[in-house]
Amino acid sequence: MSSSTHFDILIVGAGLSGASLACALRGSRFRVGLLERQPPSLPLAEGWDARIYAISPANVEFLQHCGAWEHLPRERIVPVEKMDVRGDAGGKLAFSAYESGLQALAWIVESSRMADELWQTARRQPNISVLCPASPVEMAVDGASAKVVLEDGRHITASLVVAADGVNSWVRTQAGIAAEMRPYGELGVVANFRCEKPHFGTAFQWFRPDGVLAYLPLLGNQISIVWSTPESHAQELLALTPEAFCAKVAEAGGLQLGELELITPPAGFPLRWMKADTLVAPRLALIGDAAHAVHPLSGHGINLGFQDAQALVEMLLALPEFRDCGDLSALQRYARARAEETLLVRGTTDALQRLFKADLAPLGFVRNAGMSLVGAISPLRSVMARYAAGLF
Repeated sequence: MSSSTHFDILIVGAGLSGASLACALRGSRFRVGLLERQPPSLPLAEGWDARIYAISPANVEFLQHCGAWEHLPRERIVPVEKMDVRGDAGGKLAFSAYESGLQALAWIVESSRMADELWQTARRQPNISVLCPASPVEMAVDGASAKVVLEDGRHITASLVVAADGVNSWVRTQAGIAAEMRPYGELGVVANFRCEKPHFGTAFQWFRPDGVLAYLPLLGNQISIVWSTPESHAQELLALTPEAFCAKVAEAGGLQLGELELITPPAGFPLRWMKADTLVAPRLALIGDAAHAVHPLSGHGINLGFQDAQALVEMLLALPEFRDCGDLSALQRYARARAEETLLVRGTTDALQRLFKADLAPLGFVRNAGMSLVGAISPLRSVMARYAAGLF
C-alpha cells in the first residue's frame, strides 16, 4: 500500500464484528480496508478455547452469507438443544429447540476458530485490503472524507470509517462520541471441564446469591462454563487448586453433571455495561462492543455485534451507486434499524442482573415465582426460547 490510500469503507478493528462486516462486503462494489494492530491468535491444535460463544440461528445465517461458517470444522460445533434455568429460591424454567420449531437454540463455537476463519476469508477477497500490523494515531473528518494517520506515517482516507475496535474504542473517542459506562463489579470466570454425566445438548444456568453460573455443552461429556460473580469471589475461585475449583463449580451446579475434571485453566474478565450516545456521526458508524456492551447472562453480546454488521451491510448494499456511503442521512437508517433490538437486549439483560442481584426477600419470591410461571405456560416458554435464540 502506498503512503496515501483511499477506501470507500475503512473498518478499524478486525475482531469478530469488524471482520464479519468486511467479509459480508465481499464481492461488493466497495473497496474495503480492514485495519488491525495484530492478527488473531491461532486456534489451539488440541483442547478447547477457554472462551466460547453461543451463536444464534440468525447469526449462523449471517456467517454463512459472510462465507465463513461452512469452513468451520463441523466436529468443533455443538448445538444447544435445550435450556434449563434455575432461580436462587426454587424457580425453574426449561425450554427446547424442538418445542419452538428450531433446529437449535444456539450453536457453540470457539472464539479463536471463528476469528481465524473470518480473518482468512477477508484476506482472500480482492476488494478487501487487510492492514496489519497497523495502529491509528490521528483521525479527522471533513465534508468530503475521514482521514486516518497510522503510526508508521501512512495516510488513509475513507468515505466511511466503521469503529469495530472494542468497548474502549479509539475511533469513538477520536470522534468525540461519549459513552455511558458502568462496571458491574464482577468478573466472568471461564473454564472448560470433562463431566461425569452426559449433558445431552443442554445448556444450564443458575441464578445464585454469588452470581450467575452457566454450563454450555461442548462435544462429548465436556462443558464450558461462565460464572459471572463479584470480583472478590471471582479472585477466590481463580486462586483455588484445580481440584478445589472443580469441586466448587460442580457443587454450585448441584452436581447436575456429576463430578468435573478441569481441561483448561480458569480465567477471568471484567464485566461492564456500556452504551454509546449515538451509533453514527458524519462518515462514522459504530458496531459491536464499540457501540454497546451487555452482561453475558443472556449470551447476546457477540450476537448483537453480528447483527450490527448485518444491518450496516444491508444499508450499504441498498444504496444507489451515486450515493455517498458516509452520508449521515444514510447512516441514520442503520442506527434506526438497530435501535429496537439493542434497547431490548440491553434493557432486559441489565434488569435481570439487577433483579437477581438484589438481596431482598420479597423480590426473591417474585423473581422465582415469575420464572416458574413462565416455565409452566407453553406460549411463554416459546417466547423465551426465541429470545434465547436471538429471534425477536
